[in-house]
Amino acid sequence: MESLILAVDSALKTLFAPPRSARPYPAAAMEGPALSEKDRKDAAALMRVNHVGEVCAQALYASQALMSRDPELRRHFEKASQDEIDHLAWTRQRLAELKDRPSILNPLWYAGAFVMGAIAGRFGDAVSLGFVVETERQVESHLDSHLGKLPADDHVSRAIVTQMKADERHHAEEALAAGGLPLPMAVQVGMRAVAKVMTTTAHYV
Repeated sequence: MESLILAVDSALKTLFAPPRSARPYPAAAMEGPALSEKDRKDAAALMRVNHVGEVCAQALYASQALMSRDPELRRHFEKASQDEIDHLAWTRQRLAELKDRPSILNPLWYAGAFVMGAIAGRFGDAVSLGFVVETERQVESHLDSHLGKLPADDHVSRAIVTQMKADERHHAEEALAAGGLPLPMAVQVGMRAVAKVMTTTAHYV
């Protein structure tokens, strides 16, 4: 029951409360040049996609912590979730700086990711950790592609994405060290397909 309450609390905070980071904003001492209107829109669309990814990360870790019966593993998920809260706050702040908004479909993204995390958790902790490994590797690749797409002068967004990418790699390594099992190729392909739908839609909506 306590875990369920924490999962509900996580959902409400993620979707409706202003996120607060525990770590400093990666671009706090950085002042980028004014962006053209096209570059501003391009950067905002990419940061909206990244913000959606962090909404989904909160859902995944909350559902996996809920499904796990291992107290130590639950703490592992909760610790990783805190890093993702930092990401959530950073991407939300950058969207505000770019005078844009998060995806209006965030409740849908959260619900879908929560279900996926719960399904992975039903197969046991090793599979659940393997799901984290694959998710974080795909997110790291996705963020790397954004570094090639962001406007060249948008040093602020680049600083945020670079730190996020490093954190995602660390989460994957931790989950693998904790006993994460490789997922079947079919599952990996399916995850990429779902992520493609989400990122393409969030780019605009």
